[in-house]
Amino acid sequence: MKKYLYLTLILIIVFTSCNTNNKTTNSPVEIEKTEEYPLQGVWEIHSYVNYRGDTTDTIWPSNERKQRKMFSKSKVMWSKLRTFDSLDWFGVGDYTLKDGIFTEELDYGSKPVNKIIETSNKWTFNAVVTENSFSQITVDSSGNYIYSENYIRVD
Repeated sequence: MKKYLYLTLILIIVFTSCNTNNKTTNSPVEIEKTEEYPLQGVWEIHSYVNYRGDTTDTIWPSNERKQRKMFSKSKVMWSKLRTFDSLDWFGVGDYTLKDGIFTEELDYGSKPVNKIIETSNKWTFNAVVTENSFSQITVDSSGNYIYSENYIRVD
């Protein structure tokens, strides 16, 4: 029950701060400095959110779409199940989390992920982390939200 409360609070923060009408800076979205919780452990996707202007589109996990991320002190591994295609989706590499910025640098992955890694193997996101929830948020050059992956801690 406690983890749902944390998740609800983080989603409220994410949704209420995504008003793009007043964003005029070219820097990433500023997230209020809070205690930085470690990511070590296992996280399961709770939702994906696409932001389009003043509207959002939320995609919920299902038996056909699942994702988990596993973090050690500096390493990350994630896997994604998408039963509607025949491709495997996973990635392995390093990560950092500092001052609300989450960076993932992949060493290798499944065949489609390796194709992406040939172009770029490093991604940077804004991050909101509580004890039991984690959101990685993609922002554009103007600081507007584009996409977020929202996780809950499962171990």
